[in-house]
Amino acid sequence: QVQLVESGGGLVQAGGSLSLSCAESRRTYSTYYRGWFRQAPGKEREFVAAINWSGSNTYYSDSVKGRFTIFRNNVKNTMYLQMSTLKPEDTAVYYCAVRNQYGMGWSSQDYDSWGQGTQVTVSS
Repeated sequence: QVQLVESGGGLVQAGGSLSLSCAESRRTYSTYYRGWFRQAPGKEREFVAAINWSGSNTYYSDSVKGRFTIFRNNVKNTMYLQMSTLKPEDTAVYYCAVRNQYGMGWSSQDYDSWGQGTQVTVSS
């Protein structure tokens, strides 16, 4: 099973930017989608963004569309989430995940491998 390690979380003021990274321990099947999810205290884990191996297909939740960008560096086997114009409601633990089957998934249940999570806190 692929190991995923997130990094890049931290504290930022509202309106600021932050970039998250997700390094994969090995290359997985190229058609598998990768995704970012987040979970705030007392809330369900929610979809943020997803990308296919080539980066040709990306998907975003309505709450982050236009502010967040997901992309990949396949040479480094790493996925990124560039977050800008951050809001206090973006505060959560952010997780990266890999879906070990063909096709895109919107639910956390659609993904099989998870990182440990990284905290993002946006102050008002």
